[in-house]
Amino acid sequence: MLDKAGFEDWLRELAGQFEIFGPKANDRGIVNWQKLNEGELPDERPGVPKGSIKTFFFPQPETLLEFSARPGTEDAFIPHEPGTEHKPRLVVGVRPCDARSVVLNAMPYEDDPYFHKNRQNVVLIGLACRQGCSTCFCTWTGGSPVGTEGLDILAYPVSRGYVLEPVTERGASLVESAGPGNDATGAELKELEEIRSKAPSSLPETMELAPRLREKGLMDLYNAPFWQQLSDSCINCGTCTFLCPTCYCFDIQDETLRGKGRRIRYWDSCMFPLFTLHASGHNPRGEKVKRVRNRFMHKLKYFPERFGPLSCVGCGRCVRDCPVNIDIRQVINELLAT
Repeated sequence: MLDKAGFEDWLRELAGQFEIFGPKANDRGIVNWQKLNEGELPDERPGVPKGSIKTFFFPQPETLLEFSARPGTEDAFIPHEPGTEHKPRLVVGVRPCDARSVVLNAMPYEDDPYFHKNRQNVVLIGLACRQGCSTCFCTWTGGSPVGTEGLDILAYPVSRGYVLEPVTERGASLVESAGPGNDATGAELKELEEIRSKAPSSLPETMELAPRLREKGLMDLYNAPFWQQLSDSCINCGTCTFLCPTCYCFDIQDETLRGKGRRIRYWDSCMFPLFTLHASGHNPRGEKVKRVRNRFMHKLKYFPERFGPLSCVGCGRCVRDCPVNIDIRQVINELLAT
């Protein structure tokens, strides 16, 4: 166990090896991922930051290669080595739902060298949740407020500081570098056990959602009137997809300036009408109802059919920030009831 001063000292030492990021409030009180200054600790208020952790694994934008725009130039295409523009990063204060999204995204990106290089260059120190928020539902999707999937270290916030639980070998090495620390007192061990036992009960009741949806047979509901009713309120702004930690759609474009160029990958959204527009002019999802249906069917049907788990970690960002109050939990309940 490290008290808060010891935790600060540890992060100060690690700053020699890593750029350190964590949840931090801006001058308007909005908590998001920011670089932590010396002596700063991550913001511990309940819930997740505004943006998701995918920004560290899918940079916005990400350079894939550089090229010359002048004819006859040698070495016209130069592949870009990912992770070379900055030091390795240590992200502290990661909630278990966000960390679990990294594991899920690694499934479709199994052969993507850019994603995996970024993953190797990022160390995740989690922060166990003492309680859930009104928009949290990780227990529906296979997660836990004290889960360790995707993390290198899980930190439990107790009265005097943090109890550190190493999860990976890399995490164990970093914990060892923190020195001997302090033995947790009996009261702190009791506090730790209370977090482990009580945090899940602060969230909606655990639901074996994936098997229930498989049994339901969502393809039978593909043409249900429910989808049109849902899409009538959606404005296709894409907020849900950009904030979602498990939405990974992208587009690739070339940028040129003064004879030099780069090919970049940047975030895109299946909610945008141009996303599926073919060169022929045909658009298989030109209607809004088709795009809304595809978003939910991907998370609840297509992804689990291919990889196993749902493509959702229950972080609640889409619930919290949807401008027209579409709630994926209500969608799920409607599908199960239809």
